[in-house]
Amino acid sequence: MLIRKQFKFENAHIVRGCSSERCRASLHGHSYIVEVLFESNFLDHGQMVYDFGLMKRHLKELIDGFDHAITLWDADDPEYIESMMRHSSRYVLLPVSPSAEQFSRVFFVLIDRLMSLTCTVNGEREVRLHSVIVHETATGYAQGFREDAYNPQMGVIALERIVYSDAVREGWSDAALMRRLIEGDAFINPTTV
Repeated sequence: MLIRKQFKFENAHIVRGCSSERCRASLHGHSYIVEVLFESNFLDHGQMVYDFGLMKRHLKELIDGFDHAITLWDADDPEYIESMMRHSSRYVLLPVSPSAEQFSRVFFVLIDRLMSLTCTVNGEREVRLHSVIVHETATGYAQGFREDAYNPQMGVIALERIVYSDAVREGWSDAALMRRLIEGDAFINPTTV
């Protein structure tokens, strides 16, 4: 069975090297919709694959960290990166270009890591991240699967190279969330949310 949870965020970026002049040369923004799909052949004690309420904390915060922020590619011009960081308190620095395709891969890697470190307490069994869909516009989206997320030919997404600004991290319920993901700390789902 598949379940899907939807998230939204507003974000600005430049996608260097793309075909469109506007996209590759001008800072611009989108109203993103992100769909996270989980799958399992089992249901928990509440007869659910995974309680949607459990996604309101860390998983939501990882995605919401991009809201009203600028997303930067760490291989972009250093002066541009420094200027954007200086003029925006909310930013995320990525090891890949911030296209919809790469967003789907980045979110997959982040959520997959979070789920692998999460201890469940309500009988959840074999819950796996199926895919992540990132709608960049009303008519265009990218859907990333496990084989895409970890495909080095599409760029390696190392967690330690994903940098959320201080302003983003300060808004999280756990400011050390990224450090915990990188170091492999356990997360325990509450029995009630």
